[in-house]
Amino acid sequence: MGTENRDSQTRIAVIAIIVDDMDSVGALNGALHEYSEYVIGRMGLPYREKQTHIISVAVDAPEPVINALSGKLGMIDGVTSRTVYGKI
Repeated sequence: MGTENRDSQTRIAVIAIIVDDMDSVGALNGALHEYSEYVIGRMGLPYREKQTHIISVAVDAPEPVINALSGKLGMIDGVTSRTVYGKI
């Protein structure tokens, strides 16, 4: 790892999001926009039969930033999220 500060390194992660309450979409999009500089890509799938939406967001950011975004998402009513980190 050389002489680099570990906190300055970034990690790749995928945040899986389930939206059960469409009234939460504004807060969700606001949080994602706040961290948009770290977002690699986003994919959303509406699951109309279950009246829910499934979103995956790939990010490349320092671990504390990923944790902060994940924490914000987890506090939004009607939204469930989990984060999976790459090994690198």
